[in-house]
Amino acid sequence: MTTIDSLTAGSLPALRSPARWNRPLLWLTAASAVLAVVSLGGILFDDRILTGVPIWLKPFKFAVSFVFYAWTLAWILAILPRRSRVAERAGVVILGVAVVELAIIVTQVIRGTTSHYNVSTPLNETLWNLMGPSIMVLFFAQVVIAVVALRQRIPDRPAAFAIRLGLGISLLGMAIAFIMTSQVTDSGLIGAHSVGVPDGGPSMPVTGWSTTGGDLRISHFVGLHALQAIPLLAFGLARWTRFADTVRARLVLIGGSAYAVLVLLLTWQALRAQPLLKPDGLTLAAFAAVAAVTAVASTAAIRSRA
Repeated sequence: MTTIDSLTAGSLPALRSPARWNRPLLWLTAASAVLAVVSLGGILFDDRILTGVPIWLKPFKFAVSFVFYAWTLAWILAILPRRSRVAERAGVVILGVAVVELAIIVTQVIRGTTSHYNVSTPLNETLWNLMGPSIMVLFFAQVVIAVVALRQRIPDRPAAFAIRLGLGISLLGMAIAFIMTSQVTDSGLIGAHSVGVPDGGPSMPVTGWSTTGGDLRISHFVGLHALQAIPLLAFGLARWTRFADTVRARLVLIGGSAYAVLVLLLTWQALRAQPLLKPDGLTLAAFAAVAAVTAVASTAAIRSRA
């Protein structure tokens, strides 16, 4: 079954045999799932609090994120029409970077201290200096996969748009982390999640996002998960609508474009030191404008049916 036939039928696009899946990314998926379970146990049974949240919350969130991230990349590589050695090797690089990142995060939790932006001792500074460049390596490894996906001809247009937009917007979300590392805090340290308030203040449950100031982790999170959200949009349109291929492709393109603008708006809101749930009139107007344009464009795409 071809990619276009399977997606139109409402199932996931045709995959290669299990032997053709990127094994390093599948190993990363499995290892991250195990770490997520271990971290959840830490949240339940370790009562230590760090920066205002359970100390094991950070490794839990990172582990869950890597589960979705690694599996989605493995899926994308598995449905590309042609196998790409350079993309497969990029998967190996991503595995190596993830191991470094997760190992440092867990090590610092065991030591009872933070991993990100921590330069309080020579050891902490060394570990943080390892994390920064490693994320840059991961970023460029995904760029390689995105370029490969862009160059290959994926027969199903909605799926092609979804995969390419998902990869591109997730790179945008990843790039927001570089803004975090460039912030100068009141204490003189370089690097912070929050804007206008110190890290570790009042925050939302589970996510830990600031409720008193801006938080760049919000747009970072939303951007990263475009990797899943946009392909799911294409899947939903194929599964639950009878739109023609051209209409679905236009809707995916419109939805992906709106998603990218949403990431930029959330970043803009955070940089103005504005909590997610306390937007001012200007922010609400911007979000409303995006929603209105998206609705009008989607309606036009559906009515065109050509």
